[in-house]
Amino acid sequence: MPPKFKFTRDEITSAALDLTRKAGPDGLTARALAEALGCSVKPIFGLFKSMEEVQGAVLSAARELYLSFLAEDMAAGKYPPYKASGMGYIRFAREEKELFKLLFMCDRKGEPPEAGKEMDVIIPLIMKNTGLSREKAERFHLELWIFVHGIASMIATSYLDWEMETVSGVLTDAYMGLKARFCGEAGE
Repeated sequence: MPPKFKFTRDEITSAALDLTRKAGPDGLTARALAEALGCSVKPIFGLFKSMEEVQGAVLSAARELYLSFLAEDMAAGKYPPYKASGMGYIRFAREEKELFKLLFMCDRKGEPPEAGKEMDVIIPLIMKNTGLSREKAERFHLELWIFVHGIASMIATSYLDWEMETVSGVLTDAYMGLKARFCGEAGE
């Protein structure tokens, strides 16, 4: 009979996520994870085939946490839904700096830009709020997202320490400027 481990995959993933929060992606090693769990590496590799599999579980958990930030900010009603998605992204960068870096400040070559379920919600919001075609709404979002990502990256790396109220005002300014430019174009 195979040995029964005192940890579950979820518990190991949770510990690995916490370790990544504290030490960054490079700090997630088998030895450091075993130390955090108070065990040898045997339970880890009894439930995971490799550290790459553990890292994959951490990526999935970090992505779910990020999506919960978006959903929470969009449901709170403090900001219009499209703005709330940007505020949630930036709040994630502020509160989960290492997880933000793991997800959004890494080599993403080969990954299509703006892949994800959130685009199924965001692009129609822009179309509804601006009257833009899908193609122009996608371009509008790309330009604003580059701006939002810049702010989030500067916050995640501690280059900026803006209050969320300041972030909100800056996002409104950028949105209004892009809206004036896009909606002022002929045919829209």
